[in-house]
Amino acid sequence: MIYPDWPAPDNIKAISTTRQGGFSLAPYNSLNLGDHVGDSINSVNKNRESLLTQAALPESPRWLKQVHGTTVSLASNWQQGDEADAIITDRENQVCPIMTADCLPLLLCNQQGNMVAAIHAGWRGLAAGIIEKTLAQFNCPSQEIMAWLGPAIGPSQFEVGSDVFVEFTTQSTHAYHAFQQTDPDHYLADIYLLAKQRLNAFGVNDVFGGDYCTVSDPDNFFSYRRDSISGRMASMIWISSK
Repeated sequence: MIYPDWPAPDNIKAISTTRQGGFSLAPYNSLNLGDHVGDSINSVNKNRESLLTQAALPESPRWLKQVHGTTVSLASNWQQGDEADAIITDRENQVCPIMTADCLPLLLCNQQGNMVAAIHAGWRGLAAGIIEKTLAQFNCPSQEIMAWLGPAIGPSQFEVGSDVFVEFTTQSTHAYHAFQQTDPDHYLADIYLLAKQRLNAFGVNDVFGGDYCTVSDPDNFFSYRRDSISGRMASMIWISSK
């Protein structure tokens, strides 16, 4: 488990899993939490049950069907199979999870410790405004929100086409700093910086994490870009009643 290093209130609990410590066989070995990637459902269920104990979760996570969109699910209204790429709650012991294998998992909480959210931020969701849509649902000034950026594809590995470059740079000139051109049609993109820029633009300046590269660390992380057939990690956050 990875525990965010950030100054969240004591009642805010958050974790990000690695690929270690589960029951799945190769190529999903071993703590695959995704039930949509071709792994044995029995193995996935065992991994999810084990996660409850390993992470001392107060309930089963409220898993989403992630579609690279901008829908934000309210955990209090959650139903299994909900299609959304962010989940938010102001209630205790509702576990808000996001699954990733290169896309950016982003966790949010406020200084008061009474609202949390988890965001699945691939480049499409980032460009479409998933961060902004989630932040807009916080019932506090944006300056009182903090963010943690979990394990994602690093800036030396995330090659994108000119379409992605144009998408971001036409929205903000600051985005130019997040791209390094490698040939006339390709760029290396820094998804961590792109997320930070959007958080900062919304008034969120307390941003932590962003230190990993899923592609470059096969021992600890699943990576769809590296392996094509891949399991999923999960990053999750909740408000503890204890």
